[in-house]
Amino acid sequence: MDVSRLRRLLLRGMVIPAHPLALTRARKFDERRQRALTRYYLAAGAGGIAVGVHTTQFAIRGAGLLRPVLELAGETAADGDTLRIAGIVGRTRQAVSEARLARDLGYHAGLLSLGALRRSSVEQLIAHARAVAEVIPLFGFYLQPAVGGRILDGLFWRRFCEIENVVAIKVAPFDRYQTLEVQRAVVEAGREKEIALYTGNDDHIILDLLTRKPAPFVGGLLGHWAFWTRRAVEHFNGCRGGTPTKELLQLASDVTEANAAVFDPAHRYAGCISGIHEILRGQGLLAGRWCLDERETLSPGQLEAINRVKKHFPHLNDDGFVLENLDRWLR
Repeated sequence: MDVSRLRRLLLRGMVIPAHPLALTRARKFDERRQRALTRYYLAAGAGGIAVGVHTTQFAIRGAGLLRPVLELAGETAADGDTLRIAGIVGRTRQAVSEARLARDLGYHAGLLSLGALRRSSVEQLIAHARAVAEVIPLFGFYLQPAVGGRILDGLFWRRFCEIENVVAIKVAPFDRYQTLEVQRAVVEAGREKEIALYTGNDDHIILDLLTRKPAPFVGGLLGHWAFWTRRAVEHFNGCRGGTPTKELLQLASDVTEANAAVFDPAHRYAGCISGIHEILRGQGLLAGRWCLDERETLSPGQLEAINRVKKHFPHLNDDGFVLENLDRWLR
């Protein structure tokens, strides 16, 4: 896919779930359920998938799973205009290597995490980004520090927006001031018609999608959209008009409350991946909520919180949709 077409698709806006990792009880790669997850996202109406990102567990690299996971998702989502976004991490040599792998496997863009360059200057960060952008179109990523990111100021984002091969930015600092800095940077660089803004603020999804200035959020790339994805697509389509109705404002509150249970901010997001897995396990998409790191599990009280939001917000789940199609996805 050429870059101009990629830009048009991204600017049109879409739902992009951050893809989890399916494991067996022995913590081995469960290819059958991994493929089922990808099929679920496509059937739910997602316009793309993001693989090898935080929700997929950065530890897949040390476990030798980066290539197999990227390959399987890429093959399953190879038809049509489904966008395939690959997570890219590490210092420059590793990041460039991962970008080449993603490009060679048919991924359209790389979601660039800068968590490994915590002490680097703006100049060093931009040089790093430029090196990766020579290999694959860039999806910038403002990842909050609580889960491995770093603070990135307005100067960095203005410079980042000047890189020609930047096609989008996932804005996920979970901070309104920092979010606005990125929006302003795109406008100040004069690239709001070339760089698509995607919310990654799982605590502010609906309101971000209703925001039009300084620059609009045209879609989302979210761990929160890795579950109840059919409803997420409906919510996204309902926000396209940009009018904050009473119903949408209430939905915004409901989604944020559900996210608080699943993402575990009460314990600095320690249980966020396990929380996603628990929802998917309950629907039958995953066999369990196992992570590569045995220590990574639900926090105290988190399961009770998840069960509470499932009970009180039934309009947020897509259990019926999953039940109707699960056997077909698991073939």
